[in-house]
Amino acid sequence: MEFTASMVAQLLKGTVDGDPETKLNTIAKIEEGHEGALSFLANPKYEPYIYTTGSSAVLVRNDFSPSKEIRTTLIRVADPYQALAQLLAIYEQSQTRPKKGIHPTAVIEPGAVIGSDVYIGAYAYVSDNAVIGDGCSLYPHVFVGDSVTIGKSCTLHPGVKIYRKCLIGNDCILHAGAVIGADGFGFAPVTDASYMKIPQVGNVILEDHVEIGANTCVDRATMGSTIIRQGVKLDNLLQVGHNVEIGENTVMAAQCGVAGSSKVGKNCMIGGQVGISGHLTIADGTKIGAQSGIMGSVTEENSVLFGYPAFESKQYMKSLVYFRKLPELGRKVDELGKLVESLKSK
Repeated sequence: MEFTASMVAQLLKGTVDGDPETKLNTIAKIEEGHEGALSFLANPKYEPYIYTTGSSAVLVRNDFSPSKEIRTTLIRVADPYQALAQLLAIYEQSQTRPKKGIHPTAVIEPGAVIGSDVYIGAYAYVSDNAVIGDGCSLYPHVFVGDSVTIGKSCTLHPGVKIYRKCLIGNDCILHAGAVIGADGFGFAPVTDASYMKIPQVGNVILEDHVEIGANTCVDRATMGSTIIRQGVKLDNLLQVGHNVEIGENTVMAAQCGVAGSSKVGKNCMIGGQVGISGHLTIADGTKIGAQSGIMGSVTEENSVLFGYPAFESKQYMKSLVYFRKLPELGRKVDELGKLVESLKSK
């Protein structure tokens, strides 16, 4: 498909700075731009590329002020990154045909309820008393357990497993290999130093507009529910323990782990490989840097934390300065120690 810069600006409620008839037929990174491509500039560190890019047009913020001459057409919008996401969604819809129908190798038990306009792929299995909402897509090898309820317009990519009695809201996306509702890690030590398994009789609830990354595991509760609130986005390879609650619109990057019964607030941003201990509370709006370890509850909203164990980001940066100087400081301490000993001997 081909669009003009003015058509894109109208779609995004933006304005054109340059030739409104510029032809656009693809999307490219600003550093790899070429004729006919639309790029975007959201991060200031990429600004140098806007003066050399081969892209025919670039999305920029309304207040962007170039420091040099620009040869490309600018499309000014409120938020270039959000505008790009909107365009990519439209592009993806134009490139993919929605699948419909039930593959002959899929197994659907008699007690299951299947909505309209549903796709169920090869070798998928839907258990008794499961409910699949209208417009859902279950790709090959998906497993849906007993009494699972899946809302409308959900996409379960290949190999997703949803254990018994879990509840999935509307417009959720679960990527390949995600496991929802496996047993929580509950074992009681007994006298012979072995462990007795504690039955996990709860479930998992994913509210609306949740996205779960590939091979991410969300464990079922011991009792009650593990709850992933509306709008949460979890990256690949996360572990969410039993009875955890993650607040709405929180995002977590790859390889994070949240131990059992911790409560993460809403609108939090958590970097990759962060570890959160069990039975903690993380306040709303908390931001946690990658590879940090949270050993205690975070009570102040909108905190920014780094380190292991994590603490306030500005203090962390100050401490890092001294940490880098530790070898030098160690030598000085040794020299002072020798000086003190020599003064004592005199």
